[in-house]
Parts: sequence; C-alpha cells; structure tokens
Amino acid sequence: MGELASLAPVTKSVHVKVPIAHAFEVFTSGLSRWWPTTHGIGKKPIRTVVMEPRLGGRWREIAEDGTETCAATIILWEPPHRFVMLWQISAQWKPDAAMKSEVDVRFTADGPEATDVVLLHHKFETMGDEAGASMRGDVDGGWPGLLARFVEEAERNRS
Repeated sequence: MGELASLAPVTKSVHVKVPIAHAFEVFTSGLSRWWPTTHGIGKKPIRTVVMEPRLGGRWREIAEDGTETCAATIILWEPPHRFVMLWQISAQWKPDAAMKSEVDVRFTADGPEATDVVLLHHKFETMGDEAGASMRGDVDGGWPGLLARFVEEAERNRS
C-alpha cells in the first residue's frame, strides 16, 4: 500500500454538560457564537460564520463587506444525533469545491443532562498525498481548541 493508506482519520471528542438537543443546536445553528472570526478561508475581516442547519446546507463565512465564502456542505443531517459535511477547503486554506475531506460529528446523550460529542475528520486521501497530510496535521492541531470553545459556549448558555 502507498502513503495514502497512512493518512489516518483525526478523531476528537468532548463531554459537554448539556442535553443532547442543546449541544447539537449550539454546534450547528449556534456556530456563530463559538467559531472564532479569526479562523477563516474567505475575505477578511470576517463578520460572522454560519451553518445552514439542514441537508444540503452550507457552512458560510460572511465578510464585513457582505462577501460570502462556502467552507463546507452538509451531506448527512440527523438532528440531534449526527451530521456530516464535505470540508471544501484546500491544504492552503482556500475555498475549493473540489476538496472532499469529511467532517462527521456525532452526539450521544450521556443521561438527560450531558452529551458526548465525537468529531471525525477523514478522507484526507481525496486531497492527494502531500495536501492530505498537510490538512490532516493542521486539523489535528486545530480541532481541540475549537471544540473547547464549543463546550464553553454550550455550557455557558444552557437551555
């Protein structure tokens, strides 16, 4: 097997002390409340980052001048348990509709007041050897801090 087989998925998990429906809502519809506007692929400065919470919905950045950039497209939508999106970002952190790594986020209730969230970012091999390895390294280091921001926001604004 070639080098492509060595591009292991990136898996990150967090435990959030909120009901499953609230965790799902904050992660998806509430994306603008926790995703930093300093992390983007489109025109700067970024005013907001939003996710259209539906099958076929897009993860969009909206710049202060109104310019919109699509970062991902939702290909599976199963609230409040799971969604999957095509991550349409190149290894150079530019929008690229041809890129098709996937981000699969699963929410599992841990009783009525807590939720385990597992994020699996995978299919880096669709980007090619070098680009896939670069993206894998970047997201492996980036998702933990972003998920910590999600947990903080979800727990601060419990429903």
